[in-house]
Amino acid sequence: MPRPEDDPVLLEMLAALDRSPDVFALRVRVIELLVERGLFTEALAQCGAALTQEPGNAQVLGLLRQCTIALASSSAGALPGAAGKSEALDEYDFWAAAEEQVGDIIAPAFLDAGPAEFVTDRDAGTVRKSAVTLADVGGMDEVKRQLDLALLGPLRNPALAQAFGTSARGGLLLYGPPGCGKTFLAAAVAGELGANFYPVEIADILDIYTGASERNLHSVFEVARRNAPCVLFLDELDALGHKRSQMSGSATMRTVVNQLLTELDSATNSNDGVYVLGATNHPWDVDVALRRPGRFDRMILVGLPDAAARGSILHYHLRDRPVAGIDLAALAQRTDGFSGADLAHLCTSATQLAMADAIRTGEVRPVTMHDLEAVRGDIKPSAAAWFESARNVVEFANGDGTYDELARYMRGRKLR
Repeated sequence: MPRPEDDPVLLEMLAALDRSPDVFALRVRVIELLVERGLFTEALAQCGAALTQEPGNAQVLGLLRQCTIALASSSAGALPGAAGKSEALDEYDFWAAAEEQVGDIIAPAFLDAGPAEFVTDRDAGTVRKSAVTLADVGGMDEVKRQLDLALLGPLRNPALAQAFGTSARGGLLLYGPPGCGKTFLAAAVAGELGANFYPVEIADILDIYTGASERNLHSVFEVARRNAPCVLFLDELDALGHKRSQMSGSATMRTVVNQLLTELDSATNSNDGVYVLGATNHPWDVDVALRRPGRFDRMILVGLPDAAARGSILHYHLRDRPVAGIDLAALAQRTDGFSGADLAHLCTSATQLAMADAIRTGEVRPVTMHDLEAVRGDIKPSAAAWFESARNVVEFANGDGTYDELARYMRGRKLR
């Protein structure tokens, strides 16, 4: 039986996951590697962690199925009536095996979805036209102002930018707590510019084979260059461009960071018409070389949604559901501190209450303010842990003033 400690590539990926445990795409890649190596028990535990991050994710559920079938097949005697059956278990056996193997790891709701919910194809990043602009972003006026100052203004007024000796070259880094709309803002920037939008995740780049990750990264930039004008959006930049000083013994990831530096360097590559936006929850983990002029030299804090943004997010998530008597303005005021992801969860939970009543009575009833208020008290703002980490950075690692904007924001919200 193979062991993780005998596989240097897998060990390296697990170490990267330990450094960035909230990077969902990286965890999925680790699960895939574990499955490829037949380490199904370890993969199963990672599936549990992944489904805690993104409940119902189809790709993880597909990997979960592979693990469960493999484990059930290897210990068929543990399943009632399974003796003598082929490894290709029928659907009844699969769900029985799932309950046996993962009952303590995966919530039953995920298993209740049934086999029809499983999709195992992985979508790679694709170039597309963005259908949204900054006008579709509710509230967040300060973020919009900074985007206009740092990127949109110089691009719309090239003559004035040249007169003042400024440009939009280099990259822009969006940072802040998770679930606050950094990806949506990047898409809105592309729509504002009328440019193509090319979102890329770490799973689209990292590969187990030596040199393949660097080639994948180069290919990503080449696609962006061919489709210019293009907004290239690199999500979870801290995982892709982690500090090399903290990568002792991780030669593969160091070369990936070096390749990223090369692709961003205007002296070695022509990135005309390519506007590189990065997003991270942990900017303090990004390699310092990536923050130099011409690279990700400008940072914009994307904080928690303000009242106007919360109202817009709530409206978006309730728009296709039967509702009655919803006071969005009042609800927006009562959800201060909620991230966009928290607000989506609030709407889903309230809808489940109404649906439970409908199942019980046989009559469809709308989601009401009472439903939303009933679940609001049970939802704890998810960004609290992020602000704990950010407080340490602001207090003890801000000697050069990099995080002055974050410090002001936290003072304004009485978080420090």
